Amino acid sequence: MRTLLRHDVPASVVVFLIAIPLSLGIAAASGAPLLAGLIAAVVGGIVAGALSGAPLQVSGPAAGLTVVVAGVVADFGWAETTALFAMAGLVQIVLGVSRLGRAALSLSPAVVHGMLAGIGIVIALSQVHVVFGGAPQSGAWQNLRELPAQIAGNHGVSILIGLLTTGILLIWPRLVKVSLLPGALVAVAVATAVAALAGLEVARVDLPENPLGELTFPRWPDAGAGEILVAVLTIALVGSVESLLSAVAVDRLHSGPRANLNRELLAQGAANTVSGALGGLPVTGVIVRSSTNVAAGARTRASAVLHGVWIAVCVLAFGGLLEQIPLAALAAVLVVVGLRLVSLAQIKEYVRHRELPTYLVTALGVIFTDLLTGVALGMATAVLFMLCRLARCEIHRSSPGPGRWLVVITGTLAFVGSSRVARELASIPAGEVVELELHLDYLDHGAFETIQEWRDAYQRAGGRVDIQEVQDSWFHRATSGRLGSARSHPGRVPRFLGSWSQWISLNDQRRDAMAAGIDEFERSIAPLVRPHLAGLARDGQRPEQLFITCADSRLVPSLITTSGPGDLFCMRNVGNIVPAYGAADTSIGAGIEYAVDVLGVATITICGHSGCGAVGAMMAGAADAQSALGGWLGSAGIDLAGREHQEECIIANVEQQLANLHTYPSVRRAADAGRLTVVGLYFDLAEARMYAVTDGVRSRLTSGAASSL
Repeated sequence: MRTLLRHDVPASVVVFLIAIPLSLGIAAASGAPLLAGLIAAVVGGIVAGALSGAPLQVSGPAAGLTVVVAGVVADFGWAETTALFAMAGLVQIVLGVSRLGRAALSLSPAVVHGMLAGIGIVIALSQVHVVFGGAPQSGAWQNLRELPAQIAGNHGVSILIGLLTTGILLIWPRLVKVSLLPGALVAVAVATAVAALAGLEVARVDLPENPLGELTFPRWPDAGAGEILVAVLTIALVGSVESLLSAVAVDRLHSGPRANLNRELLAQGAANTVSGALGGLPVTGVIVRSSTNVAAGARTRASAVLHGVWIAVCVLAFGGLLEQIPLAALAAVLVVVGLRLVSLAQIKEYVRHRELPTYLVTALGVIFTDLLTGVALGMATAVLFMLCRLARCEIHRSSPGPGRWLVVITGTLAFVGSSRVARELASIPAGEVVELELHLDYLDHGAFETIQEWRDAYQRAGGRVDIQEVQDSWFHRATSGRLGSARSHPGRVPRFLGSWSQWISLNDQRRDAMAAGIDEFERSIAPLVRPHLAGLARDGQRPEQLFITCADSRLVPSLITTSGPGDLFCMRNVGNIVPAYGAADTSIGAGIEYAVDVLGVATITICGHSGCGAVGAMMAGAADAQSALGGWLGSAGIDLAGREHQEECIIANVEQQLANLHTYPSVRRAADAGRLTVVGLYFDLAEARMYAVTDGVRSRLTSGAASSL
């Protein structure tokens, strides 16, 4: 009860204040009775709210279905259309029972957002005529064509109301941050007050005197079964997709229970069936009202249910007040809402992901044809681009030296790219040495035969071809008759994990290994990491850990920690030694102080490893005390001479360096303040496994221990 009174009741009031003008405006834009929008809001709040699989989602009439509803009303008539709404609800119930909730999410987001953008533009084009005192035309193209004449015409006072409403909608959120005063409500209230006080003659909301006595009940449409089926499925599918996408989006806004999408479909179906039976508009989950509900502090589904109750009370008790609202004000609200469905942030996102054509084709298709055609065109575009990406490969041909050629093929190589591959390979002079490097995630039989036939012909003509595969072994599996298998070749190490000797061509021993590695990085890895490195170069480093380990060439910190650029601030030396504070060698101390005091790392890790040569030398006393190596090993602060068990000595060395680390004032200050954790690790090279070092004992690194690193 405390949660209800403290959180849900206030949130329900905020959502109710937003829902009233939006519901009326959507009904007006849909060509439906204004009462239908309010009925849908009440049913969406009470029925969908009570049954919802997404407790914080608020349902009601949505702008996303306005174009669909307007077309159906024009084709069938209002009473017949309400029957279609009820049947669409039954379809949604069947989808929910069939557990197809997540299937709707397989629709490309670019298509969904393009559809909503197109709907938004259609709404804005139609309602701007109402703002200017005219009437909307039958389609988007007609509305666009007639707009100049509408702007130039004589508009009376409607345009003043519309401009006033629009101005408040745009300015209010920038000036006032009080959630109890939503911009749509303030804009409509001010416009209504101005129209009433000035005695302006404008078209206003017209509600029946007895709403309960004038409900419109469904009537079976006088149309063919095919037409009815298309209309029902369109309403059901568009409403389902919008509701489910809204539920997923609402999940990202709070930390409470996640949405049950199948149950949400059942709730939407039940609400649409009831709304249609009572003469209301179709219902969907609406992200605007839902996000407002979360932001206003709602905790349970009671907020959505109560907002429906408040709307019902308002319609029954204050209908006369609602009838003072100018239609131009509601139209202005719909113009702004429609244009906001065109999100610049989403457009930028689709530009970045190269999906803008899908978005634009869908939006333009919805605007200039109809919703189903627009979505179909968008889906076809998405599939076409997907196939183009799947069949895309990159071919780079270069000559690293006289008589030598390097050909690198990257991506997916299917039969559609075979002719291009054949042209590139045919341009290589005969009788030379060719290294063909394949970075493939797929190779089909047609492309395989193209490469194999070229190789055989080239070698018969006196040339030599070495085929190297990176990450996977499609070509080698094909030569052994196992092209269909998706498993990597046994024993093959991906190039980015193996050492130079494992992947440099055996026929090219003269080639400098580091030069080959740098060349490979710039060709294959640099394009992938360049954006990340550019960001680090611009913003500076913020590593999470200082990682102190041995200089042994077999130990690769980024590999054994699966870390990337900017994650680890590394310091490596012989024996992973940390001289005590004040020792003659200050380079390690400088690095520690920089990491702790400047970079603000949260963890310092000292990592030893099996087979450590430095520890072996300390155990055998093999280093001359007067040499640089002997002096360095002596700074470890531990005497291991004469001890036999190397693993114990390595762990003891890690423990000693942890103790030395605590002699640094910056480390002690950060640790005492709770800002720094110090960790010891031991890496077994033969097992390729990391162990924690605690109190002189190594132990398996558990998930709990790992989370503290």
